[in-house]
Amino acid sequence: MVTNYLDNNHLRLVGKVTSEKSLSHEIYGESFYIFNIEVPRLSGSVDIIPITVSERLLTNFELELGTMVMVEGQFRSYNSYQNERNRLVLTVFAKDITAYTGSEEEIENDDAAADSELTIEEQSDNENKMQKAEADNSNEVVLKGYICKKPIYRQTPFGREIADILLAVNRAYNKSDYIPCICWGRNARFCQNLEVGKELKIYGRVQSRTYEKKLEDGTVISKVAYEVSVSNMEVENDETINVAEENTNQEAM
Repeated sequence: MVTNYLDNNHLRLVGKVTSEKSLSHEIYGESFYIFNIEVPRLSGSVDIIPITVSERLLTNFELELGTMVMVEGQFRSYNSYQNERNRLVLTVFAKDITAYTGSEEEIENDDAAADSELTIEEQSDNENKMQKAEADNSNEVVLKGYICKKPIYRQTPFGREIADILLAVNRAYNKSDYIPCICWGRNARFCQNLEVGKELKIYGRVQSRTYEKKLEDGTVISKVAYEVSVSNMEVENDETINVAEENTNQEAM
């Protein structure tokens, strides 16, 4: 039986380029670059997501700051050894990247606005596209993998239920990606009883989260974590948990 690993890990992001590309690494003479895109949330806030892309996909494509792009790919992890410690690094690996044009009506509006060449109008156009991207489900990820650590269930001081899952997602060449996922409400209650090794299919969105870390010398630094915020999940017996009514609350975090 041939495994299609794209079925295990697939995402689609639409967002605005917010950083210049920089060299990430080279493999067998092929260069890979990393840059950030800003993806809107329904709450009005944004997620800043790192994208890793091969030079082959940028041959006829310019990554200009402020432009809107659509990225299809996978959410991946790798270990980075720094300061004598291993650190799990997460990034979106781009399989395809294109300019985001939106609907036909927006394209017509773009053509009409092009004559003016005013920076203000260009900014307004990008804002319109960000709103359209949000309406078009600009952040979707599907993962199929196995629980590799016992889920951590907790409640906030306000009684909100949360569960953290680390999902091992198989990739080609006997590799795996280890993706942190966060569940809410009924999903969280359900996850607290799941055992290590349980196979899950998760539907959600990639999000960034800023937090502060205190070092051994007392210094406090700001760091960014990336995870999948789960909206739905399926287990081996096809039991599906749907918490659509709770998504609005967790978007505000």
